[in-house]
Amino acid sequence: MITTLNHLTMEQLEGALEHLRESPKDNGVLELIVRRPRVDKREVLDEAQLDVAQGLMGDSWMYRGSSKTADGGPHPEMQITIMNSRVVALVAQDKERWPLAGDQFFIDMDLSQANLPAGSRISLGSAVIEVTAPPHLGCQKFVSRFGMDAMKFVNSPIGKELCLRGVHARVVENGVVRTGDIARKI
Repeated sequence: MITTLNHLTMEQLEGALEHLRESPKDNGVLELIVRRPRVDKREVLDEAQLDVAQGLMGDSWMYRGSSKTADGGPHPEMQITIMNSRVVALVAQDKERWPLAGDQFFIDMDLSQANLPAGSRISLGSAVIEVTAPPHLGCQKFVSRFGMDAMKFVNSPIGKELCLRGVHARVVENGVVRTGDIARKI
């Protein structure tokens, strides 16, 4: 059962910044995999298949339109969403609430622009994904689930520099990923 918690204040969020900055630059651990089969539906998985054309198999990314594509189809550079597990642990306050962030992968790894600029590749399980350029900024659902201060925090200048809301990626090599896999920069 997902409980409702008091949202953290900006002071509390900023107080955790040093801990967030200590995320590994490489060899991060994939702590949670979430598939989104439909809007507002989440499935926590131990294992997932990644596909170059379909992204995370069974996820609704393929069927979600995007206002950022000419034909309104799924955005090829937004197949996969990744959030730093330390950030989601902070804003969600309870691991049961992590899937509410809407991301598919939660990895204890430095996702900052300095560490993983667009074009960076990550080996994860037997798959390879590539960080893409579109920013991951969050939405009104993020505000309702984690609070306005959380949204302001992840979208502040330092939040954007560190990619605290997360990053988008695309699959470049098919493969299987499992909770506990090590994410390695390649």
